[in-house]
Amino acid sequence: MTKAPTELAEEVREQVKDRKSYFGVIDRLNKASVDKHWEAYADIPWDDPEFQIDKNDPRWVLPPFDRLGETAWYRSQPPEIQAQIGLWRVATMMKIGLQFENLLKRGLLNYAYWLPNGRPEFRYVYHETTEECHHGMMFQEFVNRTGMPIKGMPRALTVVAQLAPWIPMISTEMFFVFVLGGEDPIDYVQRKNLKGGHIQHPLEELIMKIHIAEEARHISFARHYLKHRVPRMPRPRRRALGLLTPIVLGVMARIMLAPPGAMVRRFGIPDEVVREAYKNAEAQGEIRASVGKIRDLMDELGVITPVNKQLWKAFGIWEEPKKRGAARLAKAA
Repeated sequence: MTKAPTELAEEVREQVKDRKSYFGVIDRLNKASVDKHWEAYADIPWDDPEFQIDKNDPRWVLPPFDRLGETAWYRSQPPEIQAQIGLWRVATMMKIGLQFENLLKRGLLNYAYWLPNGRPEFRYVYHETTEECHHGMMFQEFVNRTGMPIKGMPRALTVVAQLAPWIPMISTEMFFVFVLGGEDPIDYVQRKNLKGGHIQHPLEELIMKIHIAEEARHISFARHYLKHRVPRMPRPRRRALGLLTPIVLGVMARIMLAPPGAMVRRFGIPDEVVREAYKNAEAQGEIRASVGKIRDLMDELGVITPVNKQLWKAFGIWEEPKKRGAARLAKAA
């Protein structure tokens, strides 16, 4: 496809009431992946003069949505430094995004390897893997064109993260919680930035629109998979899922939204400025909001209990869900 996306895709809204409706959702997602998809080097005009990256371009200046952009320290910096910090922030989020999606693709393929013949999930997983490959290529191309030494995840975390692709061998439900833990916070930030008109550079805007449009399908599949599977889980496994979910979400949301340490060191951002920007009530509220959809889903599925609720609070990601588990599916197990 060569036409740029003109609107943001929305999640499929069917309720997974039974196996037939679950397969119906997958069929629709498969069709959507065929009808509307983008390729990293066919649908982004990388060499268009309007799409070139200049690290001193004022369009990279941090929007108010990023708390660092509100600090007196940041506003006191020369315009070119403000732009470079903003570009570093964008490029780091893309680098972390492609690293996460690398883990995701490997996990999806491990999951697909064991699917029996005839399962519709197999086709969808390969559609998603293909789309994630293009996301990784466009993210890395963007990072390359900044000319900045962007590292992404801290090295220690990168080593630990190599375990993630093997999660499907133990629990596919936990793997798709991990998927949402990485995708929901980025989706939240990107949608908020676009809706607020904070994206000024056309290259960033196009990449973001493509990513949001296709991630809507990926998020939808993970959500519907959990809706289909969690009610059928044995009680001990569901309890384990309930204990691990807030840990995974608490860690993932901070990886996606926290300021990169390399950026702090590169630009000599004082510790007190970092605390002012990212360790306050508003910043913590953004982290809670970024996992709001999956928190509501876990409550709907009856996974949240008075015991594991304390873990949600300990990781700073608890708010009362919008719908307090109307179905209470845990009681049916």
